Amino acid sequence: MVQKVFYNASLPRAGSTLLQNVMMQNPDIYSTPTSGVVEFLLNARAIYSTGDAFKAQDQKEMVKAFHGFCKNGLYGYFNSITDRPYVIDKSRAWLGNFRFANFIEPGAKAIVMVRDLRGIFASMEKNYRKNPHKDPQIVNGIQLKNMTANSRLQHFSTVPPVGPSLEWLYDAVQQGYDQHMLFIRFEDFTRDPETEIKRIYNYLELPYFKHDFENVEQLTYENDVIYGIFGDHEIKPKIQPLTEDYTSILGFHNCDKIKQHYQWFFNRFNYV
Repeated sequence: MVQKVFYNASLPRAGSTLLQNVMMQNPDIYSTPTSGVVEFLLNARAIYSTGDAFKAQDQKEMVKAFHGFCKNGLYGYFNSITDRPYVIDKSRAWLGNFRFANFIEPGAKAIVMVRDLRGIFASMEKNYRKNPHKDPQIVNGIQLKNMTANSRLQHFSTVPPVGPSLEWLYDAVQQGYDQHMLFIRFEDFTRDPETEIKRIYNYLELPYFKHDFENVEQLTYENDVIYGIFGDHEIKPKIQPLTEDYTSILGFHNCDKIKQHYQWFFNRFNYV
């Protein structure tokens, strides 16, 4: 029976799929691929908030009832698919709904993997370039839309998966509830995975499990056809540092623009 649900609310292109598969080496942990359970709960919240039947009843009772619905629904969902005691549910939406997670179960814990934003944007651009045989569905030659790396950079910053994640993260930092999350820099994780994994176990208050970082088996699967050319959820078995090539992909000018526009991010997570 599931004892506790945790959240992986990482930025895109920052190693969240890799982390999920590492954590699932532990026989006590069930790690999800990108999960839709948060969508169940958010849609239930919308009905609860607007439905006349709920409005017409005693509001204190309805708050308790809705809380019970959400918590039992969340745990019931996972108890139906795993007998492992701990779950790490992966969805970027938890980053923007961390307060809701705390309503469902006070003391919610979210792991958020981050990465130098220049690397995130470069990764998106590389996926665009390596799929010339497929329609990227973001370019419009008539409207001169997203025809250059410069304009695609702007596009990526305002649409899923990157745009909403950065907005949610900025809001968390501004409001201060980022202090209740655990941030793991992707660069640190690939250089010294054991140190970062120990930080995760300490944060989750779970006994440490010795992981194999030389042979990470893919245990979570996602059909990247759903996400188009920008989906990329396959992992490599060995964890090793990446050589960042964002300058050669985006150019100095665009890299500087990213630093200037997201100065709060570079300051908060100590990127230079």
